[in-house]
Amino acid sequence: MAQSGAPLSTLLQKGRLRARQTTDLADVAAAQALRALAFGCDDADALDALCTHILVENIETGAILCCFRMLCLNGSTLSQSYSAQYYDLAALSLFEGLMVEMGRFCTHPEHGNDPDVLRMAWGAMTAYVDAQKVELLFGCSSFTGTEAAAYLDSFAMLSERHLAPKRWFPRVKAPDVFRFAAHGLRKPDLKRGMRAMPPLLRTYLMMGGWVSDHAVVDPQMNTLHVFTGVEIREIPAARKRLLRAVVG
Repeated sequence: MAQSGAPLSTLLQKGRLRARQTTDLADVAAAQALRALAFGCDDADALDALCTHILVENIETGAILCCFRMLCLNGSTLSQSYSAQYYDLAALSLFEGLMVEMGRFCTHPEHGNDPDVLRMAWGAMTAYVDAQKVELLFGCSSFTGTEAAAYLDSFAMLSERHLAPKRWFPRVKAPDVFRFAAHGLRKPDLKRGMRAMPPLLRTYLMMGGWVSDHAVVDPQMNTLHVFTGVEIREIPAARKRLLRAVVG
C-alpha cells in the first residue's frame, strides 16, 4: 500500500522504488520514450490517450525503470482494444466481468533483470486489478523476431498445455500468422521451451494464463505475438498470495 503522504497516484512505494498510475501528458511522453528505447522504434498510438499508464521509477533519480499501460473494457467495448486489431475476439465479447488490456510492458535495458523492479511492476498490476475489481487481464505477449524456428519448443509447449478455453477462443484475424497448434509440433523440451518463453508470458502462464492457437507476425514491431488471457479467479491461490505480498 502507498505510504502516508505519498502522491495520490502512487500504487506502491518500497525503498528506492515507486510505482504510480498516471494519465499526465508528460508522464505518457516519458513512457513512450522508454518504449522507444526498449523496442528499438518509435512507439505511440491513439490508445495512449485512453489508457492509465503505470510507471515504476527510482525515487532518488526520477528515472523510469519500467512502464506499461492499462485499458479498462467490457464486452461491448472490447473492439477498441489493441489486441482486437489482430485477433477475432467475438467469443470473448460475451465475458460478463470487467476486463483490462495490459500492454506495452517494457523495462529499461539497463534494469530489465532487476528482480525488485519486476516485483514492483507486478505488485502495481495487482493493486490496480484489485482496486478496479478486474475479472480478466489480457494482452499480446511478444517473442522477439518474426522467425518461429527459434521458438518451436515454446510454441509446442503452449499448444500442449496452455491453449485458451473453447468458450473464449481468439480466432484468426491478422493476414500473417503462424498456426502453431495446427502444425503438429514435436513433443516440447520443457526446459528449452520455458527458457525461450518471453518473461512476460512466462509470468502469465504461472498465473494460469492461456493463449491463442496462433501467433501474429508483426514485422513493424519485429515480433511474433500471441493473445494471452488470465482469468483472475483462476489464478492459483499460492500465486495470488505472492502477488499480494508485494502490495502489502
